[in-house]
Amino acid sequence: MSTAVPTETKDRTETKERTEGTVGGLPVLEAPREIAPKDARELSKLFFGRMSVLEEGTPEYQYARNTLIEMNMSLVRYAAGRFRGRGDEMEDIVQVGIIGLIKAIDRFDITREVEFTTFAVPCIVGEIKRFFRDTSWAVHVPRRLQEARVELAKATEELSSRLGRAPTVPELAALMNLSEDEVIEARIASNAYRSTSLDAPVGGGDEEDGGAMLSDLMGEEDPALELFEDFHALAPLLDELGERDRRLLHLRFVEELTQSEIGQRLGVSQMQVSRLLSRNLARLRQGMLAPLEE
Repeated sequence: MSTAVPTETKDRTETKERTEGTVGGLPVLEAPREIAPKDARELSKLFFGRMSVLEEGTPEYQYARNTLIEMNMSLVRYAAGRFRGRGDEMEDIVQVGIIGLIKAIDRFDITREVEFTTFAVPCIVGEIKRFFRDTSWAVHVPRRLQEARVELAKATEELSSRLGRAPTVPELAALMNLSEDEVIEARIASNAYRSTSLDAPVGGGDEEDGGAMLSDLMGEEDPALELFEDFHALAPLLDELGERDRRLLHLRFVEELTQSEIGQRLGVSQMQVSRLLSRNLARLRQGMLAPLEE
């Protein structure tokens, strides 16, 4: 087989690829991405056949695999072109499509006598669709609105090219055969397509230049939060007090009675009320501060 490959390679000199020696019995292609799709299909059969007998992980195997990826990039561009109107950067879609191509190459079985292009295109398209399904929408919206957003993007691009300006809602509604309210709803749904980081600067400023971040405009610290934490820590300490001490604190801090009024309620002197309050408050204060001191 090693003597047959160079001969086969020479026969392909008319297909614009040039060779400089061989690697693992395969021709070294100078510009595999520039090979015409028809020629790439024929060369792919040769590379898959050789890769099936090479040991995985060897330099020869990696060369065959990497060259197959480069030669079949036209399949990725073809599949990615079907999603041009989705509003995403085409480069991102192509990168996802390459992942699908690599998976197709790793899974392809040459013994099944199926054209690689027939097997690879569904793999690439499926990978791109999964990308949109898993990452596109920051907030879930109904499918009809997802589809309306795609149509809206296509209609906007078409009218913008035709009119030389941004289209109006009535113009979009006429082209899409929708009511103006439905176009507006699709526009609102488009806002859920991507989320914005709370650390993003607003007003065109830069955080390093002292500009405000989105999180600065999204609310403020609740002053009652610390009070809630204090109450949460105080509750078990109150449970440890006796019934009389809890009643004493209730009369003073809930009903807001004076020490004299408390003394009359409990049948004790004002001095005793003062001493009991001081003792209980010291005990509670010590319990509240104990975790901080550890």
